[in-house]
Amino acid sequence: MQFSELEGWTQGDPRGALQAFLRSCAVLAAKSDDAPLGGVNYAGVAVEWRQVCGAASLVSSDGPEPARGFFEFEFVPYRVGNDSGVSLFTGYYEPQLKGSRTRHGAYQTPLYAVPGDLVNVDLGLFRDSLKGQRIVGKVADGRLVPYPPRAEIEGGLGAAVPILFVDDPIDAFFLQIQGSGRVVLDDGTVVRAAYAAQNGRPYTAIGAVLIQRGELKREAVSMQSIRAWLLEHPAEAQQLMNANASYVFFEEQPIGDPSLGAAGAQGVPLTPEASLAVDLTVHALGVPVWLETTAPDPDTTKPDRPFERLLVMQDTGGAIRGPVRGDVYWGYSSDAGSIAGRMRSEGRMTVLLPRSVASRLGPKADFSGR
Repeated sequence: MQFSELEGWTQGDPRGALQAFLRSCAVLAAKSDDAPLGGVNYAGVAVEWRQVCGAASLVSSDGPEPARGFFEFEFVPYRVGNDSGVSLFTGYYEPQLKGSRTRHGAYQTPLYAVPGDLVNVDLGLFRDSLKGQRIVGKVADGRLVPYPPRAEIEGGLGAAVPILFVDDPIDAFFLQIQGSGRVVLDDGTVVRAAYAAQNGRPYTAIGAVLIQRGELKREAVSMQSIRAWLLEHPAEAQQLMNANASYVFFEEQPIGDPSLGAAGAQGVPLTPEASLAVDLTVHALGVPVWLETTAPDPDTTKPDRPFERLLVMQDTGGAIRGPVRGDVYWGYSSDAGSIAGRMRSEGRMTVLLPRSVASRLGPKADFSGR
């Protein structure tokens, strides 16, 4: 397909995506020439991206036109899925919590570091057909067994050591869903609780549980409505949260550049409205992607607005599954939380591949993940 077929392309400003792409290029630079971008069959190998990374570093930031011209000259667009609007896009952000380094007063909810007995296995090291897949567990009696679910971890595990304590268990739960957040400590210090590992259990959306129970209507489900339900039903809140057996462990990090987020799955800081989380069994980190969808307005009284933008695949998430699924990183602010918590939009996804990769693939690419 042609760039002229991308809705909103000529009006967009790809400079944020260009900066995000340059951060991904720094990771690609450390790979060997024949290293694949990911466990997928369409994105090629590192050497096929080096030329475009070099060209990206020379692009002027004086207006959107040089960045747009760079992508048009160096890349070929490939539509993922079909044209009927089957892609689903949600959002995530970096929340702020109140915490302490010691357990006292209101600060009773621990944020745990990675337990010493957690084992993360890269299955691709054992079979080529399993590249990109991992399992997590622990060793018991010489066998690898599943790691305990949320309910058992919340009950206290000797192998799990707290790094911080926060003042709200609901905030801690949503922090795990977002993946990282900023914690304002009781001494005034601000630190980042960054994603470090996960217990390997499948993610269960508690909003879906509330729909199944008849507590919420599907069209009313959002982060905000789920939080409201938890606050209104304190006796049932922990049981509902435990329905999501997935559990995230953290590490403390400095904030660094406050305009950027925590490092995503690629190891680079996330760029607001320019970083996308995807399914890494299908897609590869570092690939630019054009979205044609809508997003909530920060003003909840206003309708959704068009969101036609270039982003870069730089992260993943437990709820992000399939080729036509993406999670937009919105950054750190109250508006970011308002948008991310309500975003659930259909649209279209188009990946951009270097011309050298496109010449090998031909007019079609396989986005099945096989």
